[in-house]
Amino acid sequence: MLQIQNLTLPIGYGPEDLRRQAARALGVSPGRLDQVTLVRQSIDARKKSEIHYVCTVRACAEGEEALVRRAQSPRITLVTPRPYAFPAVRRRSPLRPVVVGMGPAGLFAALYLARNGVPSLILERGRPVEERTAQVARFWETGELDPASNVQFGEGGAGTFSDGKLNTGTHDPRISTVLETLAAAGAPADILWQQLPHIGTDVLRQVVARIRAELLELGCGIRFSHRLSGLALRGGAIAGISVSGPGGEEDLPCDTLILAPGHSARDTFRMLFASGVPMAPKPFAVGVRIEHSQAVISQTQYGPRWRELPAAGYKLACHLPNGRPAFSFCVCPGGQVVAAASEPGLLVTNGMSLRARDGANINGGLLVGVSPEDFGAPHPLAGMDFQAKWEAAAFALGGGKFRAPAQTAADFLAGRPARSLGAVEPTYRPGVVPADLAQCLPGFVTETLRAAIPLLGRKLRGFDAPGALLTGVETRSSSPVRILRGAELQSEIRGLYPCGEGAGYAGGIMSAAVDGVRVAEAVAAGGEE
Repeated sequence: MLQIQNLTLPIGYGPEDLRRQAARALGVSPGRLDQVTLVRQSIDARKKSEIHYVCTVRACAEGEEALVRRAQSPRITLVTPRPYAFPAVRRRSPLRPVVVGMGPAGLFAALYLARNGVPSLILERGRPVEERTAQVARFWETGELDPASNVQFGEGGAGTFSDGKLNTGTHDPRISTVLETLAAAGAPADILWQQLPHIGTDVLRQVVARIRAELLELGCGIRFSHRLSGLALRGGAIAGISVSGPGGEEDLPCDTLILAPGHSARDTFRMLFASGVPMAPKPFAVGVRIEHSQAVISQTQYGPRWRELPAAGYKLACHLPNGRPAFSFCVCPGGQVVAAASEPGLLVTNGMSLRARDGANINGGLLVGVSPEDFGAPHPLAGMDFQAKWEAAAFALGGGKFRAPAQTAADFLAGRPARSLGAVEPTYRPGVVPADLAQCLPGFVTETLRAAIPLLGRKLRGFDAPGALLTGVETRSSSPVRILRGAELQSEIRGLYPCGEGAGYAGGIMSAAVDGVRVAEAVAAGGEE
């Protein structure tokens, strides 16, 4: 099969345009090519007067080796697709594996085991995605939180109420099978070839429900409103678990526990630490959500033809003289800032977009890196307490009922408390309160953000606009702990497999799903028990 890179296509191109460009690159007629498939598309907006798409395609043709030799171009190569293959299953235990958590890591670990003849018992403290969506909507409307089922907890994990981004900095060969699985479950086909693929929260909820249906068809057991509450160890290995559910506590035999609890399961982290599971603090990031007009950012990024293109995003970073990095995170074009709390009295923000990305605003996390040295104690769970301190301060500053403190960039940079907001209409619900965000951020974070915003404005015109709206706080960019595991992906406690973002081994939907597949492979290769 031929692969042809760096094809230039105009805005609004169609399949025949793609075929013609591929044929031109090879020096053949379009009719010579068969099965022309788009495998990557990106936007080149470096020259606003010549904005265009850059594409990679694969195609079949007679005499492919001769065509490659004749072209003598590094952008034209022969490739042999290698479909993902799950390794041979050697596990012999009569007990089902238990998967804790139905975020991307837990879902994909359970799915790939079940597809290969090893169905699991899955425990999820929250509710099915349909019920969970209604609970979250009520929370955003009324400020009444369900601590067991919310933006952080429930089927699909925290990513269900996000932009549904699938880009990742990793190059794991399992990425393609994860994307194919999502597309087969109803995700848009363009996730297979977009450079920055996204599903959108509205479509992602449907995808999650279809994966659940497949898990049930394959023989998995799913218990919603059930939380892992204890471990039974014997000889340095998992022998059983305690589960808390609507009917009370229950003890279950278990020799394989895939632990994918998500980054906000603080009670689970405390239980694991008390049980002697090896853990360590890990770096994460803290800051605010920043909102701008989507039209302004799209015009800045794309120029006069911005209306013909998808809503533009951005990716920004800088290092400050104080040694701290500041960077954008989880940018949501055409989206909204959301209340993402999971505990009473603690306020957390995040960002979310629908598939259409057609909202008036764009928002992104504007974060500063923090490390265990900032936590104030060497305890493995100190980062968790650090998060909670600033979440409590934000809740108090907002005046309760999960109203969030907010401030214009002009007021924040000037160090003056906000009395009113600017032209950017806040999207956060249950609502925002003008405030002084310095009161709910560590001093070094405030200092770093005040230095970073003007610098980032030089990289993206309008980013530092006086009316840009900051809403706080964002503290859950990633897990504050790492549940340690070795080369076989197991903890020192045999049979315990820490997995995904909550365990400290992923950062987003795609990397968490990939880690779930990796852990499924390790469990399947477990050998004789």
